[in-house]
Amino acid sequence: MSYDRYQAICNPLHYTTVIDKSFCLKAILLIWLIIFCMILMFSVTMSQYQFCGPNVIDDFFCDLDPVLELSCSDTSLVKIESMILVIPIVLFPFTVIIVSYVYIIFTILKIPSVTGRQKTFSTCSSHLAVVFIYYGTIITMYSFPNMGDVKKILSLFYTVITPILNPVIYSLSNRDIKQAFRKLLSKVASGLPTSWLKGLPHL
Repeated sequence: MSYDRYQAICNPLHYTTVIDKSFCLKAILLIWLIIFCMILMFSVTMSQYQFCGPNVIDDFFCDLDPVLELSCSDTSLVKIESMILVIPIVLFPFTVIIVSYVYIIFTILKIPSVTGRQKTFSTCSSHLAVVFIYYGTIITMYSFPNMGDVKKILSLFYTVITPILNPVIYSLSNRDIKQAFRKLLSKVASGLPTSWLKGLPHL
């Protein structure tokens, strides 16, 4: 999405030729291939481990760390693999996002009118919101690893909450959906008692 916004704002005349169906399909297949190889690597390595203790995971889902805690074998190899894979899975996308938005910011600053700057930057607001939720959660989790139950709850943000919020956040940037949402709020507000409506902002 950051590269898409970069092309749309920095190279608008070439946008349709660069971000076409072929590019999107290749990008999706590449991401799927990387994730498949990563999961396959972990699965092959962990299939050689012995699990001789309890079979109950102390988490909401089968995350890597809780599963490794059940093993009575040396799990250092998987931990090394996970640290190496942080580069292509986390650091590389994060670098692309940062570099893309640096170019985007410089391009926006060249726009003479304030209104033009606001409209252009508003097209990036949805993606930035998702990025802050996703990477903010991950950075917090791995910066403070000994958080106990708090870490379990935070892990739900990047596995469950963020995918659920994605369509909501991106939809609210659409003008038609905003208008429909305002109409829905107006209907709900009109059905409330008059005493409840006092102090509410005008829709």
